[in-house]
Amino acid sequence: MESLIEEIYRTQSRRVLATLIRLLGDFDRAEEALHDAFAAAARTWPADGIPGNPFAWLVSTGRFKAIDTIRRRARFDASQHHIEDSLYTPDATEIGDMEPIEDDMLRLIFTCCHPAIPSDAQTAMALREICGLTTEEIAHAFLSPAPTVAQRIVRAKNRIRTENIPYEVPGREALPERLDQVLHVIYLVFNEGYSASSGEAVVRADLTAEAIRLARLLLALLPHPDVRGLLSLMLLQDSRRTARSNEQGLLVLLADQDRSLWDHEKIAEGSALLAEAMRAGEIGTYTLQAAIAAEHARAPAADETDWRRIAFYYDLLLAAQPSPIVELNRAVAIAMAEGPAKGLDLVDAILERQELKAFHLAHSARADFLRRLGRRQEAIAAYGTALSLCRQEPEQAFLRKRISELAATPERQ
Repeated sequence: MESLIEEIYRTQSRRVLATLIRLLGDFDRAEEALHDAFAAAARTWPADGIPGNPFAWLVSTGRFKAIDTIRRRARFDASQHHIEDSLYTPDATEIGDMEPIEDDMLRLIFTCCHPAIPSDAQTAMALREICGLTTEEIAHAFLSPAPTVAQRIVRAKNRIRTENIPYEVPGREALPERLDQVLHVIYLVFNEGYSASSGEAVVRADLTAEAIRLARLLLALLPHPDVRGLLSLMLLQDSRRTARSNEQGLLVLLADQDRSLWDHEKIAEGSALLAEAMRAGEIGTYTLQAAIAAEHARAPAADETDWRRIAFYYDLLLAAQPSPIVELNRAVAIAMAEGPAKGLDLVDAILERQELKAFHLAHSARADFLRRLGRRQEAIAAYGTALSLCRQEPEQAFLRKRISELAATPERQ
């Protein structure tokens, strides 16, 4: 039973939270109600069994726990009475037969991406509330101190409360204004799922599935080429999910993956969306990334990948959206097309600027180029640096394996 409750928490808690935020109108109150609901589940479900609709049970229990809390506090603070009254609106009382409200997560993203909230706080709050990442994990992802990230999230929540920002998807006329930031948040949710920043698993399938679901909803609301581009990118990337780890949960590199395990229905859907996005004329950054993913998808074997075309797409992406991460990916593509020495020069230049000094994949790429060049001791040192910065267990295991293999290999003469 304990493992079942943990599974329900892992797969449904963010949706329960999104609905409680809508019903209770307050992030902190909703988070407290969420924890109270799961505590009640841990007490009662082992004896009573899991309800037919755990989502509805958790939302209902969380809401009534919140009402009880507000009633207790209202005895000492009369201003709490209007909050209690507001929770008995007709919309909030019909909980018993409730199904998961399809767009509560989308409402939450649009709320987090309101123009009144600073952009750096929008992203941090979305990762906290939608992905369920801890403040420390978000700080690690953004290479920022945890107290700084915590302050951004607190200020954003206060801004939503004090300015009465509504929990809703805006009207069609206001959608384009927030589209870029909403797409960015969905993209980050997917990325956290596709390559978890920490923990025991390579992939968090619940997050990749949620990001794809949200992009489908958004495409129905606003059939914009950038939405098609992002959905295409996510489907093409997610098509490789099963092949990215082995039975022991260890990381399997793209070149070593069993391509028969790739999901060809997702590849077909992603490719069709990419073609539609390409026909739109103006090619966005997500569409360019989807084009790169499509090159991998159409290669029958790793050594038949058109790396020169991929490097060309990265050139376009770098021109449209300069970033050290894009530079790093471009360096890897060029190394595959022109050899590891060229890639090493490019990565060293990036690291010299200090922008990615704490990003483990930059050191991991450098280590791989050194390994392929036969510079064993330097490669071991670079893998060691990557290992010291990495927080995902399967990647840590992969880096340790590389170090062990190199340590057992005689130096080239």
